[in-house]
Amino acid sequence: MTREEIKRKNLDTLAAWQEKLCKEPQLRQLFLELTLRCNEHCFHCGSGCAPDLPHGLTLDQYRTLLDHVKAEFGTKPLIAVTGGEPLLYPDFFPLMEYVRDLGFRWGMTSNATLITKEVAGRLKEAGMRSISVSIDGLPETHDRYRGLKGAYELGMAGVKNLTDTDAFTTMVTTVVNHENINELDALFEILNATDINEWRLTGLEPIGRAEKAKGMLLTPEDNRRLMDFIRDKRAQGLPVEYSCCHFLGLEYEAEVRDWYFLCNAGVYVAGILVNGDVTACLDVPHHANTIQGNIFETPFAEIWRKRFDIYRRPLSERNAVCAACPEVKWCRGGSYHSWDYVKDEPKVCMKGTLF
Repeated sequence: MTREEIKRKNLDTLAAWQEKLCKEPQLRQLFLELTLRCNEHCFHCGSGCAPDLPHGLTLDQYRTLLDHVKAEFGTKPLIAVTGGEPLLYPDFFPLMEYVRDLGFRWGMTSNATLITKEVAGRLKEAGMRSISVSIDGLPETHDRYRGLKGAYELGMAGVKNLTDTDAFTTMVTTVVNHENINELDALFEILNATDINEWRLTGLEPIGRAEKAKGMLLTPEDNRRLMDFIRDKRAQGLPVEYSCCHFLGLEYEAEVRDWYFLCNAGVYVAGILVNGDVTACLDVPHHANTIQGNIFETPFAEIWRKRFDIYRRPLSERNAVCAACPEVKWCRGGSYHSWDYVKDEPKVCMKGTLF
């Protein structure tokens, strides 16, 4: 079989699996939005975080929720904490120690500016398994994007404190745009000299604050350049990968990440917002169609098992152009976070760009 034939066969197998998964979803990852407060003000923030925004549930409310999740799903789901900056949640360590004591694995996303050696040690004691740290360019670029002078220096110091602790899977995530794509080679040299486990690249998406930064979105040429950059590094055996976003076509699928496109929203992944609203991936826009309920009104397990219909049917059914696409059984309308729920069309599609 040719490489293309192998990919087609694998994609067909995955499509059949996804059909089954939509009928029998498996909760593998539960995101908790601990706070909307952040010490940075990123131009592309998908949640619109800021220093004076609210925290999430109380410590006791989170404990009650976690007891419920364990009773209904066991400890299989990974608890992923995010924000805002999770470390700004006032009861962060008591909460995460409770997560550990219940037997859950847990990880978080962070800007790492608050991760001193002492904090890294406390994260180890609290049982953290993995962390994703955002570094979006060289020092001047990163600081400008993040709205905080010294953010790069603090973030990279946090990365070093994490890797020196040698207790976590440490991933650096970079949101690539039309400007900072020119810094990828230089940034690679810096990150390759660290002890991180993985460098994950994703394109800037027209969601959140980035909707007002149209000129920073990747052009078709940028997208191909990004994929070729990742494929080249991976061919050298280096731990660089593209995010889980979007069907990329036969040329790039299984070349720039370990497997093929499958949006995990609502079939593997759920998320709970600061106000108790239940959604899927926290990057999905907060819309009447995407919010499935609230844990203060309906138990989370009931929401997961009896709702989520929008996430368990192909988005392509909502759009005639998508439904008629030859790749529809592999793409299914693409990623839920980049769908326009008003116009019912994808905001991002790689057809015509990568394939």
